[in-house]
Amino acid sequence: MSIITITRGSYSRGKEVAERLAEKLGYACISRDILLEASEEFNIPEIKLIRAIHDAPKVLERFFGGSERYVKYYRSALLLHARKDNIVYHGLAGHFFLKDIPHVLKIRINADMTMRVKEEMRRENISAEEALYVLKKDDEERRKWSIQVYGMDPWDSRLYDMVINISTLTLEDAVDIIYGVLQKPTFRTTPESQKLVDDLAQSAKNQTALPNSLGSPLFYLADSYLAKQD
Repeated sequence: MSIITITRGSYSRGKEVAERLAEKLGYACISRDILLEASEEFNIPEIKLIRAIHDAPKVLERFFGGSERYVKYYRSALLLHARKDNIVYHGLAGHFFLKDIPHVLKIRINADMTMRVKEEMRRENISAEEALYVLKKDDEERRKWSIQVYGMDPWDSRLYDMVINISTLTLEDAVDIIYGVLQKPTFRTTPESQKLVDDLAQSAKNQTALPNSLGSPLFYLADSYLAKQD
């Protein structure tokens, strides 16, 4: 039993790796589900959650804590899934939210920009120039978010247990490599690591209930500001 997080840039085929790996392991594969659950539980528009864990916080958002509370909602929803164990999570910030759990295998999937551009062109029906612009902008926003919120560049290999270049390997190769690593005892759930997950999940849940600046004039000013950005 274990947990796998797969971090990737847009159109890097990380989603396909995650789905095939989950199928081979018999694990649940989750991603967008977390956004929907957090949005429903905390009555927060999904777009705000996406921005909070993707776009770099703006000055006023950092000052008032608008983005921070949305990140807490998302982290709480993800940790609830982590308590169930046996999951493959692909999506935003999993390597940060679950970084303190010993039996989490953190994977980074990289792909050649040419491959990513072709896939973006195919799916969005846009030119190569437009696709390259969108991908670079998306990568930079994720990089800024990671640096501003966690002080680390998402391209830093030290954040992951393994970095796989999907440009030189097939999907099956990537899945087989990850599957082989998971057979090691290092990433198997223990009673101690499960207790850590339970404690972190409960702590995250408690944090979402804390008032922080909720109810203060600053909070209402911040919420008004954020609402105007939608």
